[in-house]
Amino acid sequence: MRKKVTVIGAGNVGATLAQRLVDRELADVVLVDIIDGIPQGKGLDMLEAGPIVGYDSSIIGTNRYADTIDSDVVVITAGIARKPGMSRDDLMNTNSRIVSECTRNAVEHSPNCVLVIVSNPLDAMCHVAYQTSGFSRERVLGMAGVLDSARFRTFIAQELEVSVENVNAFVLGGHGDTMVPLARYSTVAGIPITELLPQGTIDRIVKRTRDGGIEIVNYLKSGSAYYAPSAAAAEMVESILKDKKKILPCATLLSGEYGIRDLFIGVPVKLGARGVEQVIEIRLTPEEQSALSRSAAAVREIVNVLMQKA
Repeated sequence: MRKKVTVIGAGNVGATLAQRLVDRELADVVLVDIIDGIPQGKGLDMLEAGPIVGYDSSIIGTNRYADTIDSDVVVITAGIARKPGMSRDDLMNTNSRIVSECTRNAVEHSPNCVLVIVSNPLDAMCHVAYQTSGFSRERVLGMAGVLDSARFRTFIAQELEVSVENVNAFVLGGHGDTMVPLARYSTVAGIPITELLPQGTIDRIVKRTRDGGIEIVNYLKSGSAYYAPSAAAAEMVESILKDKKKILPCATLLSGEYGIRDLFIGVPVKLGARGVEQVIEIRLTPEEQSALSRSAAAVREIVNVLMQKA
């Protein structure tokens, strides 16, 4: 019997993620959305692509959480995009209500699942899902670091004109302006990029990585990235379903690691069937630790505002 994954939110990120999961036959997929007809139509369209592409995974679109029963993984992508005139607090409060409702419905039907949060603001929404679900910290995590690291790897590969497969990189911290791309731990075929690129070039790549999301928004004019975010979520889901135990940068609840407590922050974790099976603590320089602490402080400020209004 194939594994089962529920994707909540049939927008660009959710629908593209569902397509990636069935394309690779990772699981049977349930695509959920509150808008009648949208998940049903997209799900049926994907199902009908199976004979052409060659996958036997099933996919259904639905408005009923009853169809999600006994999912192994639930990915929450639901939420609204920030609109003109909308404050960040308004966005956070609206998406908090959405993520809370989605989480309640998901865990009611799949009490043993692992929750992967994609909705923004990511780090704060992980707290909402964690508190609403009542799950252990191992079973609630957020997708951000895999995406940010992929952007970092892309820009490094472009600069050096090498295969992205040769590039490894880590981005820690919150998903936003204060993220911490670690050049010292970023390598090309095992060679640190600090030996391959001048510091000025590395600084430029780091800045582009931090601005990766807004760069795409500026091109699109309306809407935001979804191809890379869905690919990042798919990699996390695969590591969980196959118990691959990949070391991936994910938003996880820290309990003193890196000097941070009771906060979802992006750090390297071992990701397996039980979710976050280990937080990997790497040695940071004082400058790197300071940057991570600043990122954590920015996340805590957002979370505190959210908790005060809860």
